[in-house]
Amino acid sequence: MLRIFHNLLPLSRFVMRNVVNHILSLLKILLFWVLLFDVMRILFIVHNASKVNLVGWQEVLKAFVFSFRLDMTAAGMLSILPFLFFTIWKLFPLKFFKIVLVTVFSIEVLVVLLIHAGEINAYPEWNHKLSSRVFMHLANPDEVGRTASAGMVFWFLLYSVLGGLFAYYLSRRLFIGHFKTKEIYNWKTKLASFLVFIIFTPFLILLSRGGLQPIPINIDAAYYSKSSLANDLSVNSTYYFGKSYLLFNRSNLDDVFPKMDEKVASKITAELYETKTDSFPIILKGERPNLVFIVLEGWSANAMKSITGKGGVTPFFDEMAKEGLLFSKCYADGGTSEIGNACIFGAFPALPEISMSMQPEKHRKLPAFNEDLKQWGYYSGYRFSGDLKYGNIGSFFTDHGFDAVKDEKDFPADMPKGKLNYYDEDLFKLLKRDINNTKEPFMQCAFTGSTHSPYDFPKRKNQNYVGEEQDYMNSMIYADESLHNFIQQCKKEKWYKNTLFVFVADHGHTTPNQSDPNQGAYFHIPLLFYGEMLKPEWRGVKNETICNQHDIVGTLLAQMQRNRDMSRYPWSKNILNPSTKNFALHTVTRGYGWINEDGDFSYNLDLKDYLNQNIAPNKMPQAEKQCKAYLVELYKNYKKL
Repeated sequence: MLRIFHNLLPLSRFVMRNVVNHILSLLKILLFWVLLFDVMRILFIVHNASKVNLVGWQEVLKAFVFSFRLDMTAAGMLSILPFLFFTIWKLFPLKFFKIVLVTVFSIEVLVVLLIHAGEINAYPEWNHKLSSRVFMHLANPDEVGRTASAGMVFWFLLYSVLGGLFAYYLSRRLFIGHFKTKEIYNWKTKLASFLVFIIFTPFLILLSRGGLQPIPINIDAAYYSKSSLANDLSVNSTYYFGKSYLLFNRSNLDDVFPKMDEKVASKITAELYETKTDSFPIILKGERPNLVFIVLEGWSANAMKSITGKGGVTPFFDEMAKEGLLFSKCYADGGTSEIGNACIFGAFPALPEISMSMQPEKHRKLPAFNEDLKQWGYYSGYRFSGDLKYGNIGSFFTDHGFDAVKDEKDFPADMPKGKLNYYDEDLFKLLKRDINNTKEPFMQCAFTGSTHSPYDFPKRKNQNYVGEEQDYMNSMIYADESLHNFIQQCKKEKWYKNTLFVFVADHGHTTPNQSDPNQGAYFHIPLLFYGEMLKPEWRGVKNETICNQHDIVGTLLAQMQRNRDMSRYPWSKNILNPSTKNFALHTVTRGYGWINEDGDFSYNLDLKDYLNQNIAPNKMPQAEKQCKAYLVELYKNYKKL
């Protein structure tokens, strides 16, 4: 036995030495990418020095710290193929595999350099990172040739060459030894290479998603500043471009979107927004109320008796509805949280397969509600009980100038937490503390999370719903109780009498009464104005105008700026105008839906057919025409951003 162990010991040492060498090779690849990213950041700072001066060098230099996590994610992605071919070369030491390895690595380096050089060159004009917009320009070479000056071509080539020279120098320092050293290739070295590949490939995959957390990493992981330039510098350009490219492929909808003459579409859309009169009732006691937005994760009207007469798991909300102004026919623009949040505060409708929060180069050109409020001295804050990297929600609010954007990182470390979110009751405690520490007037917002799968909430005796969607329905019972307790505590505060509460869901959810995500009813959500700022005669009133989340801003601004200039938000209806037309647009997976007084339908872009059609045949042509016109006009406006 001792002899066998004595004979195996040199073998194990040899294998382990090769394993260590192989691991070091992988770490060198990761180091190469991170250093290359930082060198290109330095070139970006040099080229955009005038903009950096406005932001402040100290603020900008923080990007080299906050960028690390997303840089490592991009490095992990870029290292997978080189690591694969490096392992193949070690297993089968043929010149062909060596050539393939060098070629793949060189192509990746070239792509990275072109992305960075293009971004450095375009940023002074575009003021955002290089994205799929570049493909729109490259589709018209004549436009590129006429607009690109000799200086732009020079700087693009210069930065590409400088980056290339650094990459060449660094690669020689890090990797030349692997190509010059003559190794003994036998089953021992091959075993070591194979073991490292099996063990560390999952590590690279994990690195590429940013860790073990439930939500994969997003560009928001590198956000740290109120300056767009600082955040753009921090966000890894290769990662951003890759994400943007995927979105571009998904959202290039020219071939599948409805077709209609643009003049006709504009005319029909304008008619949808025409009102017989500009007069509307004033529901608020004053023009400058404090605003508290509670964005309710996944609350469905189909679980709420006060709206649909079904479900009945929100008794406290139902009681509040009797004391507030309930909009009983509000519909979510889309089916995800980032779309809902962007529509609620940005007042721009959702389009199929397009997420505005994921496209800073687009949404930065649109207004947001807090920007209008800031002109009147409002403070704006937003708090979420989970991770705001999801859907890039955090950067949406940061880019639009919210004074404070907080998520799970800003919760006390000793506070109990579920798998995905902190509990609603604790979110509300912190929100109330935020409000108490804020000078009036303010807009404070909270986005709940306990009603999101896996439904993180403390189990209590009254949560006794049994049947379909049991976990979700019980989470609604808990969330309703938490909301009620929050309001009861708010009523004790001095600022309560000057505050209007806005309760609205970010999107719908499957319930025992509605399980088809292609039905218009699936998108039916609560919208309630509540509080002492409501005039007494408007408490307990139910408004039945068909509307969307993106109509909230138009309705509130009409109350707050009674000169009625709504030109900044042309897509947001004033729900309280009695002559406002009844319609709502919503998106479904690879499609869209339309809801009006006659019913609703949903259409799939790929099938080129209706998923559901709940409108009488004689009413369908008019509804279809309105929906197509609306989408054509909306998509035209989106592409111009």
